[in-house]
Amino acid sequence: MRATHLATLTAVSALALALVPGTASATPASGITSTTIYQRTVGSTTYTLKQITIAPGGSTGWHYHDGPLYAVVEKGTLTHSDADCATDGIYSAGAFIDEMSGANHVHIGRNLGTTPLVLDALYVDPVGDPLSVSAPNPGCDFQ
Repeated sequence: MRATHLATLTAVSALALALVPGTASATPASGITSTTIYQRTVGSTTYTLKQITIAPGGSTGWHYHDGPLYAVVEKGTLTHSDADCATDGIYSAGAFIDEMSGANHVHIGRNLGTTPLVLDALYVDPVGDPLSVSAPNPGCDFQ
C-alpha cells in the first residue's frame, strides 16, 4: 500500500513539473523600482497603489494582470505595446492609462526616453493574486 502511494505521488509530481512552464520563456523587467504607497483589501479585492519608476531604456517585461490596472504618468513617457507587437499607446506626463485584465491582454511598457519615467499605478486584484504575471515575448523584435 505504501509503495502504491509513493508511486502515485512520484507520478503526480512528475506530471506537475512537466506541466509547469519554464521561467526561461518569461521576459524579466529591467530598470524598475517601485514603492507601495497604499494597500487595502476590501472583500475579495486588494487595492494596491504603487509609484513605479522605469529608468531610461528599462521595461516592465512582457506581462499581464489578473485585475485591471489604472495609472497616471507623473514624469517621462511610456511606450506601451500589446501582444501583436503594435505600439498601442505613447503616454506622456498627465496621461491616464487603463489596462484590462487577463492572459489575453499581454503587454509591455518601455521607457524609450532619456529621463526616468514615473507612474502612479493602482492595481485592483483578486485577494492573493500577484500584481502582474510574467509572460513570454509573443514574437516581437523588442523587449
